[in-house]
Amino acid sequence: MRPSGQVALDLGPPYEDGTRSSSEFEEIPHPASHSNYWAPGSHSAHPAHPPAHPREEELPMHHMAEDKARRRVPRPSNGAGGSASERYGDEKELEYDAFDREGKDVYSKMNAAKGPISSGRPRRPPPPPPTSVREFLLQNFEHVPPIVYTLLSCWTRFHKIGHSNVVVWDEAHFGKFGSHYLKREFYFDVHPPLGKMLVGLAGLLSGYDGTFAFESGAVYPDTVPYTTMRVMLATFGVALVPLGWYTAVELGMTPMACHLVALMVLCDVAWLTISRFILLDAMLLFFTFTTVFCFTKFHNQQYRSFSPDWWFWLTMTGYNIGCVCSVKWVGFFVTSLIGAYTMEDLWEKFGDLKMSWRDQAKHWAARVGCLIVLPFFVYMLSFKLHFMVLNHSGPGDAQMSSLFQANLEGNQFHKNPLDIAYGSKLTLKNMGWGGGLLHSHVQTYPVGSEQQQVTCYHYKDENNDWMIMPRWDEEDFDAEAPIRFLKDGDNIIIRHASTTRNLHSHNVPAPITKLNHEVSCYGNQTVGDNQDYWIVEVVDDIHRGSKDKFERIHSLTTRLRFRHWHSGCYLRAANAVLPQWGFKQIEVSCDKENDPKDPHTHWNVESHWNDRLPAGDVRFYSSPFLRDFWHLNVAMATSNNALIPDPDKEDILASKPLDWPLLRVGLRMCGWGDTQTKYYLVGLPVIWWGGTVALVVSVLAVGFYVLRQQRKYVDMEPREWEHFLYVFKVALVGWALHFVPFMIMGRVTYIHHYLPTLYFSVLMLAHLLDHFVFSSRRFTPRTKRIVFGVCVAIIVGCFWWFKGVAFGIDGPINDHWGLKWRSSWNLYND
Repeated sequence: MRPSGQVALDLGPPYEDGTRSSSEFEEIPHPASHSNYWAPGSHSAHPAHPPAHPREEELPMHHMAEDKARRRVPRPSNGAGGSASERYGDEKELEYDAFDREGKDVYSKMNAAKGPISSGRPRRPPPPPPTSVREFLLQNFEHVPPIVYTLLSCWTRFHKIGHSNVVVWDEAHFGKFGSHYLKREFYFDVHPPLGKMLVGLAGLLSGYDGTFAFESGAVYPDTVPYTTMRVMLATFGVALVPLGWYTAVELGMTPMACHLVALMVLCDVAWLTISRFILLDAMLLFFTFTTVFCFTKFHNQQYRSFSPDWWFWLTMTGYNIGCVCSVKWVGFFVTSLIGAYTMEDLWEKFGDLKMSWRDQAKHWAARVGCLIVLPFFVYMLSFKLHFMVLNHSGPGDAQMSSLFQANLEGNQFHKNPLDIAYGSKLTLKNMGWGGGLLHSHVQTYPVGSEQQQVTCYHYKDENNDWMIMPRWDEEDFDAEAPIRFLKDGDNIIIRHASTTRNLHSHNVPAPITKLNHEVSCYGNQTVGDNQDYWIVEVVDDIHRGSKDKFERIHSLTTRLRFRHWHSGCYLRAANAVLPQWGFKQIEVSCDKENDPKDPHTHWNVESHWNDRLPAGDVRFYSSPFLRDFWHLNVAMATSNNALIPDPDKEDILASKPLDWPLLRVGLRMCGWGDTQTKYYLVGLPVIWWGGTVALVVSVLAVGFYVLRQQRKYVDMEPREWEHFLYVFKVALVGWALHFVPFMIMGRVTYIHHYLPTLYFSVLMLAHLLDHFVFSSRRFTPRTKRIVFGVCVAIIVGCFWWFKGVAFGIDGPINDHWGLKWRSSWNLYND
């Protein structure tokens, strides 16, 4: 006897052919053919053997309203992007509502999923604790492939790494910077300091003493452990391969696609070559890869916000942003990718009406703290360590403020007389951000007055020396007369010490800043006019305060302006770079606008020589870190902007951004003689060309799918579509943000600038192969394995063909035939 309150229905045998009728409306599945009829989650229930706790029977459909009956009918899934069960598994937490909720006809568009849709790696419950070694190995078998790839990466990065015993390409720069860290000498470079500090650390750990000059093409002496330093820095290149694998995993790619990503990172000879020398690029690539990896890990924790894992991966993303930006400013491009993702994520949360304003504020605060404040702190910390290590005077002193230089050991500023007097020889430092020393040389302007050039120069030499002299209508300077100190309002002549010409201005447009007057050097000790006169205007003193609190002008601390007596304009240097005829130095002009707050019109006396005056007091010499930090960054930006192609000089190593995606050019990294080991920086053609094609195809594919959605076709389930779009946006937006800036910047560019960009085209290529082949329902597993095998064979075979350009080519290059796949490659000696 059945329990009371339950009804047993005999609906006859199931459908003979196992299919439903043509109606898509008022029908329910037969109990015998529907696994969930008797009990949720039961896949073996049968009317003849009902479970112990059968669920209550609903009323027949003729007792239901029409809208309820329609909701009972599931929509068929006929997508072409791979089955949901194959990609996402059958976890209960991933179930979504695929039923028509609106009572619309069957041709309506796909419905939104119930709850958030996962677009990254499928979420699966953690496995139970292993009870045996075998079970432990089986649970962690997924880590075997990346371990194998890492070992292969060690072989490719370390094989014959010390074969060439000469300074190769930019080792001349970055090896030299490492030497400065070991000698603790302050230097200047256009890149942030983290990567160069790591170069110095590699030298320290390998036993290098910092005495080698790293001249380009020079042979390494036995005292320089260059092979050990190369191996240490190549470790960053080794790590790219497992990072590529795990990033593909976190993006939700199938195992075959993950293998392809790892193989492409392993086998590309451009990434391989750049990782084998004392350069910054391997570190830049490493932190770019780690930033993308941590970002994808964080994305996969979004379903449980503010959990420990969520906080950890958000923090690690911000930390790696700080690191990548501290190696090279190219790191700001991957930072913009994280910023674009974050803004989209916060915008979606803003549209979630179920989320309270407190949770909204917490999400915003977490992003600001971890993705803005933390990276900026890491970036600043690298400069703080940079200043702490380089505490001795060195070749880059003049790029920094005078007060900063006064704190460096080995400089002569403590011998400077404090008070400035007539007859003193001195240097004038511009106090604008990135300002240099007032400079002149015997060369003349090719335009304008054609008088002797006046510039700002960032290195110390005797052409920076000037003398303070009285006006022409006053008595000549007498070195034996009582000392006359310089003070506010004095009308003086500023004479160039080495050429004896006088600082001069007139109504002639400056060569670059046309609205300002030209500044030149004119006359000599006996010839001049009233356009040589400059009025000293004291702004303030950094230590003594406003100018009404003191009378005498001090070196280093007193800020001055120089007003031209005849025209009333102000001496100014605003980081405008002169052409090659001005040796790419900073233009000095006379500004007709009187802006007392313009730091580019502020000057201070830096070096000061006067035998009749006593040495100054070093108690006055101090400089705040934040000011030094900002000053150095502006100087770096100014020098970076000055790295523009010279139209009068051909640079055979430079290339244009449009040359990179189709690999039109390569780069000789060293001498090309028959007796030299030759390295050629060029990518693996199948990877570079395939990635570029994938970018174009991906845009066309997304456009095609969107148009079909507008026509109410359903090609993919909602979760598949979200996953496809997510990886597409990461790869395409990441590629565009790394590539487009080079199209608009004016500085000279080289093929190695494309190497971070290449990573995103590799992800796109693997993503499209995954979408159209490896996770497609159209192909059998055998077909997928054949396609995968062909891809692997092409990549590995192409790598083996080109491996010599990375491992080094000995002997005459013309004996190595078959390497010139494009006529524009300058491989052979024609």
